[in-house]
Amino acid sequence: MSLHNCLSTLFFGLLITVPVWSQNKGEDQLIDKVVAVVGENIVLYSEIEDQIDQMTIQGVPVTSSTRCQILEDLMYQKLFLNQAKEDSLVVSEDQVEQELNRRLRYFVSQIGSEEELVRYYGKTMDEIREDFRDEVSDILLIQQMQQQVMSNVNVSPLEVKEFYNSIPKDSLPYINTEVELAQIVKKSPISKDEEERIIGKLKEFKERVNQGEDFGTLAYLYSKDPGSAEKNGELGFMSRGELVPEFANAANGLQKGQMSDIVKTQFGYHLLQMIDRRGEQINVRHILLIPQVSQEDLFQAKLFLDTVYNDIQSQDTLTFEKAAARYSDDKDTKMNGGRLVNPANGTPRFDVEELGQIDRSLLFAVQKLKVGEMTEPVLFQARDGKRAYRILKLLRMTDPHVANLKQDYARLQQAASRVKENDNLQKWISEHKGNAYVWVDPKYVNCDFETSWKIAQR
Repeated sequence: MSLHNCLSTLFFGLLITVPVWSQNKGEDQLIDKVVAVVGENIVLYSEIEDQIDQMTIQGVPVTSSTRCQILEDLMYQKLFLNQAKEDSLVVSEDQVEQELNRRLRYFVSQIGSEEELVRYYGKTMDEIREDFRDEVSDILLIQQMQQQVMSNVNVSPLEVKEFYNSIPKDSLPYINTEVELAQIVKKSPISKDEEERIIGKLKEFKERVNQGEDFGTLAYLYSKDPGSAEKNGELGFMSRGELVPEFANAANGLQKGQMSDIVKTQFGYHLLQMIDRRGEQINVRHILLIPQVSQEDLFQAKLFLDTVYNDIQSQDTLTFEKAAARYSDDKDTKMNGGRLVNPANGTPRFDVEELGQIDRSLLFAVQKLKVGEMTEPVLFQARDGKRAYRILKLLRMTDPHVANLKQDYARLQQAASRVKENDNLQKWISEHKGNAYVWVDPKYVNCDFETSWKIAQR
């Protein structure tokens, strides 16, 4: 296996996995043993089998050499960890907590609920957190070491051209039609009556809880936050930095079981209830209600953009870019000419085959436009859940084609950069592989490792 493929597996392997268990006379027994040592860091048999299980679930083929490949990936990780410790790299407690929370939320989403996770492990959430804490700390150290090795990687235009020329012509990727879009957004203000209605509803919920109703049940029935409503409004343990400031400030002073006053954030209005506190982290339930824009206010937004549309069409001095900066209510795009960024790849390019999955209204607009044309104001739902109007402009559209330097330079530059990063990693591994004690279980000594490890004998 090439190091390029190996390192993609390496980064995938930085995800904490669920241990492998088997039943033995009715008792859970961990099947495990040390299969490799790099420096003071061990590789467990279960680490290999966990990744095999993940590959099987995802339909990735498992061959006779797969376990050897996974073992070497894990040995690379331990080598990075060994050097990170020798170089006295550190990660803060806050970094560990944030990453631990992120991973536990992922586990909960995969297994269904915290209760299911607790039942699976046969431990409390606190005990699960502590079991994973050291592993998360090691993962962050490994990532920090890798980032140091790959830092300051730049590729010149000549290197991009050489990379492109090195790809066999029959292996060049086929690029689907891609588009670049810009927008001018007009949001309607929420009426005072609507705000008062939402606040009144949340005050009613608060009173109902005070009268004995369950906060979680009300959150399940009425909260407009889809991510937490199905969990009775529970967000899970989070640090202040993971919450919007208004929400964090309101939650910070609450005692266990206590409810907050009504809190306004960019998402709407909230009622909070403290579940538990662990150091600097809190776990709260909340009910989110989102004020709705009236049809009359929406119509006023449309009329405003009708005027903007006509002015762009009739005034040579008012470009789409100037109008976006002057009139758009979308702070993420107004200062870059209204240009949209694809959240899937961080670029302004959208694959039309994937566009419908991101935003069907964008796909509908693209189908009607030619390059340089713009739509009349169209209704859409913004990321905050509120309805608004926008004008869309098609800036660029590419025909389906085989990748080439002229049309796909940025894409090829990214690919060349990744190859150069991997070359740096390969060079680093070659230079440091002899700096640590390495032992491998005899069962694996005949593996066709890509790196010539200096394996000690026992």
